[in-house]
Amino acid sequence: MSGFGYRIIGGTAQEVPVKEALAPGADLVWVHLSTTAEHAQLWLRERAELPEYVVDALTAQETRPRCEAFDHGAFLNLRGRSSEELDTSDLLASVRIWAVKGRVFSVTRKPLVAVAAVRKEVEGGRIVDPGDLIAAFATAITADLDPDVADLGDRLDSCEADLDAARIFELRRTVTQVRVAAIGYRRFLAPQRTALETLANLPGEWLHEDDRRHLSSAADRAARMAEELEAIRERAALTHEALTDLRAEQLDQRSLIISIVAMVFLPLTFITGLYGMNVDNLPYQHEPWAFDAITGVCALIAAGVTIYFVQRHWFQR
Repeated sequence: MSGFGYRIIGGTAQEVPVKEALAPGADLVWVHLSTTAEHAQLWLRERAELPEYVVDALTAQETRPRCEAFDHGAFLNLRGRSSEELDTSDLLASVRIWAVKGRVFSVTRKPLVAVAAVRKEVEGGRIVDPGDLIAAFATAITADLDPDVADLGDRLDSCEADLDAARIFELRRTVTQVRVAAIGYRRFLAPQRTALETLANLPGEWLHEDDRRHLSSAADRAARMAEELEAIRERAALTHEALTDLRAEQLDQRSLIISIVAMVFLPLTFITGLYGMNVDNLPYQHEPWAFDAITGVCALIAAGVTIYFVQRHWFQR
């Protein structure tokens, strides 16, 4: 089990080992655990004396953004970017937070980028109560995700502006990557908005009015990103269809060229096949000029068929 703790006294934060964080006398204690080990459950249950249902929620393996009120505290699960590369089916890492008056416990299974920003807020003396700490988490997570979501939109804009038959496969890969990322992000951002709104409306003296405003602002930002991701997903589907149509048109053009070539050589194949038969009584088979004549007739037929297709504008389709 790894992690850290902060004891905040009179607006001044002091970082301490996890085992020393719960000593009495602090205005606010924040303990952050980064682990998947079972002994984290033992520490939370026996040393922190948290209820069983809170320990299970903090250490659950599969989670989604949610907020629940329990007695005098609240449990919050948020999702944000990780510094590690995650599976494409689960693009965001989770942070589980249990907050009561004077104490906040947070647990992550994967390194969360937003944790570093929250630590800077704590060390800068801007965190004095649990509401400030949770609002800092919500703000840091949404602020970190916002450029990523904007980048997905920019990548899709580039694909839409550069639709080119010569780059179909490259563009389709990019559009697919953008679409997968948008679906993965939206899967968590939509319920995250609901979780933040629920927390902002929870009763409790440990959550001050300015904290509620910050949480509402983070919820609005998450809602905006969810709407933008939905638009990106729909635009990606339309762009993919446009690329598919472009590919189909490219195949049609190639099929047309093959058909024209076949039509040019079809009568020539008949004539050459007819005179290639090893039988007697073929017209002019013993004449010395027969080969040149047949070659000339074939050339005339090929030129005539080609001129016909040119006049019908088949080569311009």
